[in-house]
Amino acid sequence: MDGTTKFKSKRAAKQRRHTSSETRASDVEAEGLLPHARRSRLYNLFGQIEREFEQLYADNLAMQEKLEILNDRLEQVTGTEKDADDGMDGAQSIKQSVKKSGSQISQKLKLTYKTSTSKIVSSFRASTSASQVVRDFRGHRDGVWEVTVSRTEPRVIATASADHTACIWWIQTGTCLLQYLGHSGSVNSVRFHPTLDVAVSASGDQTCHIWKANISAPQHVENLKALSSGEDDLDGSEKEYVETVDSSDDRHEPTFIHQAMVELQGHSGVVIAADWMPGGSQVISASWDRTANLYDAETGELITTLTGHDQELTNVCAHTSQKLVVTTSKDTTFRLWDFRDPSMKVNVFQGHTQHVTSAVFAGGDKVISGSDDRTVKVWDLKNMRSPLTTIRTDSAVNRLSVSPHQNLMAIPHDNRHIRLYDLNGVRIGRLPNNKRQGHSRMVCATAWAEDLSETSVVNLFSCGFDRHVFGWHINLLPKE
Repeated sequence: MDGTTKFKSKRAAKQRRHTSSETRASDVEAEGLLPHARRSRLYNLFGQIEREFEQLYADNLAMQEKLEILNDRLEQVTGTEKDADDGMDGAQSIKQSVKKSGSQISQKLKLTYKTSTSKIVSSFRASTSASQVVRDFRGHRDGVWEVTVSRTEPRVIATASADHTACIWWIQTGTCLLQYLGHSGSVNSVRFHPTLDVAVSASGDQTCHIWKANISAPQHVENLKALSSGEDDLDGSEKEYVETVDSSDDRHEPTFIHQAMVELQGHSGVVIAADWMPGGSQVISASWDRTANLYDAETGELITTLTGHDQELTNVCAHTSQKLVVTTSKDTTFRLWDFRDPSMKVNVFQGHTQHVTSAVFAGGDKVISGSDDRTVKVWDLKNMRSPLTTIRTDSAVNRLSVSPHQNLMAIPHDNRHIRLYDLNGVRIGRLPNNKRQGHSRMVCATAWAEDLSETSVVNLFSCGFDRHVFGWHINLLPKE
């Protein structure tokens, strides 16, 4: 199966899921001359064809997984030969033997590959086991578009799903504490207020809702603190996979909220994302109607509308301390809006060739952008003519995130993978993806914990089209 065709179909499916109202009408057989037996026979044949395509699709994913592993090993082989003196000597001897004899080349290449592969396989396994899933937050009935981490205590995460709900989860156990049911369309994003127990969600029903997100820890959490503290020494070698505590087992019923505190209206299309401005008194939203709206969070009043993008917006992100906002669009650009300037200074970044899917602030003076063109670019706000770094990947990039302390990027892809890079474009690794852990479909977003540390049990979260939300333990080495 053609990989490009496959990802295009997945992207089309992703766009259809974001629409404001579901068009899942029941199947009605049209009146016709075809006998019932013939029609049933055709349905059976189509079913067989569909199963064969599903098998081909699964085989294709397996082949891509093997190819990815081989590419990773080859990259590490190259790096090892560059860093080690004996590797350099071996490489030079191979180059000299190329001029002497073709048969000697073959023998030495086989020997070099065999020796280096045995070393790399062991190191590859060690690096894979160092990062693993330790929580599985289960409960959504459709794809999960976004996951975000609270900035205040108690530490919880929120998820936005195509099943029309937003949920808040207890990190320590994976328990669903609260479910917001106020939207009539897909919930495309959810973000916590910087200081209050309040959240804002954006939906395909063309509105944003501000709702109360105050929660209390489940009563049984105290009994599980010993377990959580015991997992702090997780080193990646003794525990391959830690199963989550299912909410149905711990008998904790979530709180259901059906009505918003404030409803933000004014868009004429799907609202794809919304975020809090610094201080939390205003909300900025992004829509498929090609505009971004700034609202008063207390009254819901529309303050101003930002125009300029030529196509639908795909995300919006506000700086945590300065009145800066970035909006991304399908028009292959993202824009930096400077609210500090009375004349509203706008800078347009034109570095991508396809839809820009996300842009986030990092390190105070940088912006990281990701695109369907399979690249991630690091930009300096002081010099926006060209990116500082360009990272080229093998799959479309979705809503990425940057750790606040380690300055690491977690890049989610259409091809089910999550890759880690630093801001210099150096690849740190790829999170494991197999039958036991990892996403089975497109990864939509990632989110780092604010208090990221090497000893944290869960310090990265991811969500995907497979309805799963995973909490990862990323075993990071301290900086030298």
